[in-house]
Amino acid sequence: MASPSLTSLSSVLNQQHCINLPRRCSILTLRFFSSNPCHFSPAISAARIVCSRRSFGRSSASAFSHRFSRSFSQSQCQPPVSIGGKLSEIPALHHFMPKASAAVTDAAVSDPQLDSITLSDVLPSGRIYHETYGCQMNVNDMEIVLSIMKKAGYSEIVEAPESAEIIFINTCAIRDNAEQKVWQRLNYFWFLKRQWKKNVAIGRSQSLHPPKVVVLGCMAERLKDKILDADKMVDVVCGPDAYRDLPRLLEEVDSGQKGINTLLSLEETYADINPVRIAKNSISAFVSIMRGCNNMCSFCIVPFTRGRERSRPVESVVREVGELWKEGVKEVTLLGQNVNSYNDTSGVEEVESGTNWKYSDGFNSIAKVKNVGLRFADLLDRLAVEYPEMRFRYTSPHPKDFPDDLLYVMRNRNNICKSIHLPAQSGSSSVLERMRRGYTGEAYLELVKKIRDIIPEIGISSDFICGFCGETEEDHQDTLNLVKTVGYDMAYMFAYSMREKTHAHRNYADDVPENVKQRRLTELIETFRDSTGQCYDSKIGSVQLVLVEGPNRRAPDIELIGKSDRGHRVSFTNTPIPDRDNNDVKRSPKVGDFVEVNVLKSTRASLHGEAVAITKLSSFYSDMHEEQRLACVSTA
Repeated sequence: MASPSLTSLSSVLNQQHCINLPRRCSILTLRFFSSNPCHFSPAISAARIVCSRRSFGRSSASAFSHRFSRSFSQSQCQPPVSIGGKLSEIPALHHFMPKASAAVTDAAVSDPQLDSITLSDVLPSGRIYHETYGCQMNVNDMEIVLSIMKKAGYSEIVEAPESAEIIFINTCAIRDNAEQKVWQRLNYFWFLKRQWKKNVAIGRSQSLHPPKVVVLGCMAERLKDKILDADKMVDVVCGPDAYRDLPRLLEEVDSGQKGINTLLSLEETYADINPVRIAKNSISAFVSIMRGCNNMCSFCIVPFTRGRERSRPVESVVREVGELWKEGVKEVTLLGQNVNSYNDTSGVEEVESGTNWKYSDGFNSIAKVKNVGLRFADLLDRLAVEYPEMRFRYTSPHPKDFPDDLLYVMRNRNNICKSIHLPAQSGSSSVLERMRRGYTGEAYLELVKKIRDIIPEIGISSDFICGFCGETEEDHQDTLNLVKTVGYDMAYMFAYSMREKTHAHRNYADDVPENVKQRRLTELIETFRDSTGQCYDSKIGSVQLVLVEGPNRRAPDIELIGKSDRGHRVSFTNTPIPDRDNNDVKRSPKVGDFVEVNVLKSTRASLHGEAVAITKLSSFYSDMHEEQRLACVSTA
C-alpha cells in the first residue's frame, strides 16, 4: 500500500493545473528537493523532468506520476552533499508545491533506491533516426554521435524517419552528386516537419512532435549558411569536430533558436568515446585512428571540412580494438583521411624533429611535419602482435607515406591483410602536378614495383578522377596506360566535380566538357575491367583463407560468402567440413569462422570455390609456412 506522502504527491502531479506557466513557455521543469538532511547522490542532486507543455495532458500526467511515485518510493537516503565545506542550501519541496508539503515527511524520503531515478526512467528524450552518406569515416562518425546521444539520454533508435523525434543525416561533400542526394532527403524530412499534424492524422507519421532535423558532417561545414537559410528546413547544423555539443544544440532548438557549431579543432579525436556499433553482431568493425588532412590536394575539400591532421593515442586505439575482440569482432579496418600519416606524439618523451619524417622514395608534400612520434607502422605492428587472431585492414592512405618499415611490417605480420589502397588519381605527371599530389606518374610506378617486390601477394586498389582541369587526351591516355601496367584489384573512378573553397576552384578553370568527362570515364572503366579480370583469374587453383560474413545473397540457402586476405569476395557451398582446431570434427561453417577455400573459378568481381576446412588464422599461416619450408628442403 502506498504511503500517504506518495499518495499526496501523486495526486498533486495528477492535477492538470497545479503549476501555472505563461502560454509562451514551452518547457515545464519540476525539481524535487527535500528539506531534511537526506539528499540525492551527487550525480542526481536534483531530478529534472522536462516535457513538452502541449503533450503533458491528463493521461500523460497520470502515467508520469505513477512512474515517478514508483521510483520515488524505492529511493534510498544518501549522505548530505557538501559544497565548500558547508551543506548545500536548497529549497524544500513545500516552497514549490504547498499541497504536498505536509505529506512529504522524513519517513517517505528515506525509502530505498532514490538514486535509481534517471532522466530516461521518467521521460524518453526522443527517438533517433539516422542516415549516412559518403565514406567509412562518416559511418564511424555516426557511431560516435550515437554514443554521445546515448550518454545524454537519447537511447532509442528507430528504423524509419516517420517514427523519430530527431533525424540525423550525416553528409558528404566530396562530389556534387552526393550533395544532391542529401538535398533530396532534406526536402522529405522538411515535409515530415511541415505536415506533421496531417501526417499523424493519416497514419504516415508516428512521432510525438515535429522532428528536429540535424545535418552532420562535411556538408554541415561547407554549406552551413545555405542549409540554415533553407526555409526552416534544418534545426541543427553540426560539423565533424563538434559532435560533443549536439545535446546542447538540441536544447537551443527547444528554446526557439537554431543550433550551429561547425568549428574545426586541432585536438579533437573522440579518443575517449566508445562508439555505438550500427551493425549489430557484425564480425567486422571500423576504428578511427586519426582525423583531418594536411595534404591540400587542389581538387579536395576535405582539409576545409575536416581540418588539420591529429592522431589518437596508440593506447586508446589498442583499448578500443580490445573491446571489439571481446565482442567477437574478427576484422578491424583502421580509418583516417590520410591514415598512414598517423603520428602519435602524446606518449613519446623525446619526439624527433619533423625533418626525420620519411616519405616514400620520390614523393614529397607541401605540408611539413613538426615532430615525429609513433608512426603508423608502430601502431599496426602493436595491434598485430596483441591480437594475432584478428585481421587488420586500413583506409585511406596517401602514396607518399609508405616508407620501407611499413611495408616490412605488412609482410611479416600474417594478420595484416595483403591489400593496399594506393590512390593514383591520374597517370599524367602534368595533371598530378596541378593536383598538387607530390609525385609523378613514374614515381608512382616505382612505388608499386617496390611494394610488389617486398610483398609479392599484395592486392592493390586505387582512385581515379577523369576530366580534371586542363586534362588533355594525352593525359587521359597516360591514365589508361597506368591502369593497364599496374593491374588493379579494384578502383573507384569518377568524373571531376569542382568544389568551392578548393585550390582548383580559386586557380583553375573547369574546362573539360561534361560529355568528354563521361566518355573518358567510360573508357577508364572498360580498361580497368579488362585488367582486373587477370587478377581474379590468377587465384584459380589457390587456397584462400576466407572470413565468413554470411549467406551469399545470390544463393542464400546453399552458399556462404566472405573476403579473402587480399579483399576478394569468395563464395562456397555450405556443407559440413573438418574443424582443424577440434580434432577435425565436421560441422557447417558459421559467420566469423576462418575457412580454407580451394578456388575453382572466377569472375571480374568475385571468386568461387570449395570449402576445405575450418581453421584459425594463426594455424593457417603456420601450416602454410611449414609446407613452404618443406618444399624448399626437398628442392635443395
